[in-house]
Amino acid sequence: MKLSFRAWQLIGFAATSLGGTLLHFLYEWLGKAFWVAPFSGVNESTWEHMKLLFWPMFFFAVPESFFFHNREDFWGVKLRGIILGLIAIPVLFYTYNGVVGKSPDWLNIAIFYTSAAISYIYEIYLFNGKKVRARSPKTAVILLLLIALLFFIFTFAAPKIGIFKDPLAGTYGIDALI
Repeated sequence: MKLSFRAWQLIGFAATSLGGTLLHFLYEWLGKAFWVAPFSGVNESTWEHMKLLFWPMFFFAVPESFFFHNREDFWGVKLRGIILGLIAIPVLFYTYNGVVGKSPDWLNIAIFYTSAAISYIYEIYLFNGKKVRARSPKTAVILLLLIALLFFIFTFAAPKIGIFKDPLAGTYGIDALI
């Protein structure tokens, strides 16, 4: 039985939701293991929460790509969906906090799930519509790998700007917990 793209996206949303939730705690659960830091949240900054969306979506897209290898625009769709989710997290978080002040934990969790849902729904829209123009699937994969590299670099060398600041500890990157 061949699954539709919509079914794959529903599975992807579930995998991203579960994976992101687990990654939120994995660094602490593994005793602050250095090797897991680029994939897991190492503090409570907005940037670290963006990692929780990126890695499950990216890792889910890899096996999914084998089932949609006939779609030249597959990686272009994935790139756009992931970027939309990565943008949605800080936009929703900072908009709410800018209006109300401070968000409760349940709302931060809802922002993560909402951003994942927006990403996957947008991918369905792109996949079912006209093919996404992409110079090449390799370009989309290279851009996703560049985003992955930034998550690695900024875990250990976070710029001293707001999106990287742990609101609880007031520190940046992995230094927040070392």
